Amino acid sequence: MKNTTDQAREIVELTHGNICNRCLGRNFYPQLSGKDNTDRGAYLKEILSREDSIPDKTKSCQLCGDVFLDLENTLEKIITIIEKSQVEFSTFLVGCRLSPDILEKEKELQEITGSTRDNLKKEINRELGKELEVRLNREVDFDNPNLVIMMDFTRNWVDLQINPLFMEGRYRKLLRGIPQTRWSCRKCRGKGCERCNFTGKMYPESVEELIAGKVLTASKGKESRFHGAGREDLDVRMLGGGRPFVLEIKEPKVRDLNLEELTSQINHHCQGKVEVLQLKMVGKDRRSGVKASSTETYKVYRALVELEEEVSPEQADILNSLKVIKQRTPVRVSHRRADKIRTREVKDIKVKIVDPTHLELIIDCEGGLYIKELISGDEERTKPSVASLLGTGAQCIELDVMEVNI
Repeated sequence: MKNTTDQAREIVELTHGNICNRCLGRNFYPQLSGKDNTDRGAYLKEILSREDSIPDKTKSCQLCGDVFLDLENTLEKIITIIEKSQVEFSTFLVGCRLSPDILEKEKELQEITGSTRDNLKKEINRELGKELEVRLNREVDFDNPNLVIMMDFTRNWVDLQINPLFMEGRYRKLLRGIPQTRWSCRKCRGKGCERCNFTGKMYPESVEELIAGKVLTASKGKESRFHGAGREDLDVRMLGGGRPFVLEIKEPKVRDLNLEELTSQINHHCQGKVEVLQLKMVGKDRRSGVKASSTETYKVYRALVELEEEVSPEQADILNSLKVIKQRTPVRVSHRRADKIRTREVKDIKVKIVDPTHLELIIDCEGGLYIKELISGDEERTKPSVASLLGTGAQCIELDVMEVNI
């Protein structure tokens, strides 16, 4: 097995002596002690000079192109680009792109030492990160940085990746006829045509657009994505404490938002249509957490039911037996949902007779239960149902979500 000195000698010969102390030393951490990689490299060259006649460095380092000698200019370039972008951030991460020639040399070097611990990219990113922390008074974050700074040495340019911000809250939809998210025109698929009055949309506004508009303006973001804990139908209101959601804002230039003021602006803008509550900033993990919670929740609905035949109070009492529901994917959503049978639970149901052919139902049930089909039976795809238990046709003519409990 080659010892450290033999490995160092082979690296020097590979580069014809054109290797900086840092690139030599970084391949021998942590075997060699020293205050840094430059110190380790200088020590190795001193050892080799005692034993051999090693060539002097006459050209730029074949492993890094002397990038570290020009570190100050690189830092100034990065800081200038950030200042021009006017992006607001508190955490960042540095990455870099290197030429194929340098990466090939790096691979050859690793084959000699068998070490990938302190490769060139890691060294560059670490040194730039340490300096930028001090000069920008910001912190490096490896897991969820606000800003990713990519130094492209192949073009001598800086690319900035502004990571999304995530805002969680609850919304109440006070009017029927408003979809949760933007609904592209079926005919032109969002391009604009006569059918959609060249808006590209099936409906003029959505919960997402009503909420996101003010947030995009305040954050100077590029676009939004809306992630809800399930969704209600177009003709269904969302009342009570509201439905949980996470709003994702792409490329925000402002992250420090006054959420109390923003809530007031949104609710004033959406007055009578949509209301938001409990806005707070969250991490990206909440996006999937909120979406996944839709089938783990219990929801309370108010349904107004129209019957084909009259029923008495005594007949209506049978609806209290609605407990475990076997529900095949409804016909109306079968084009976008897997065709399978789902088992859902009704925790409680309260029945009020409005008149002999109309009932008001308050249904407390497990998330993922299709209420309209629970009432109609959906051609016997839902068993049991209100219609099957009462022995008459039944349709939901008005539906509200009263609570979404996570």
